Amino acid sequence: MKNKAFRIIVGSFILISLALSIYVNQNWLWFTAFIGVNLIQSGFTKWCLLETILSKIGLKD
Repeated sequence: MKNKAFRIIVGSFILISLALSIYVNQNWLWFTAFIGVNLIQSGFTKWCLLETILSKIGLKD
């Protein structure tokens, strides 16, 4: 369940930041880059802040 929520949230963040970069300001692409860097970092360290937050609000694995 947590994995499904994680994917939905991250995918939504990416799509929202892309839409904001098209319709508001190109600097929103930095948010997209931040998400990508965080995904790469979590692949190496096996730790992601979003997973910690989802665990604290009670989502199970």
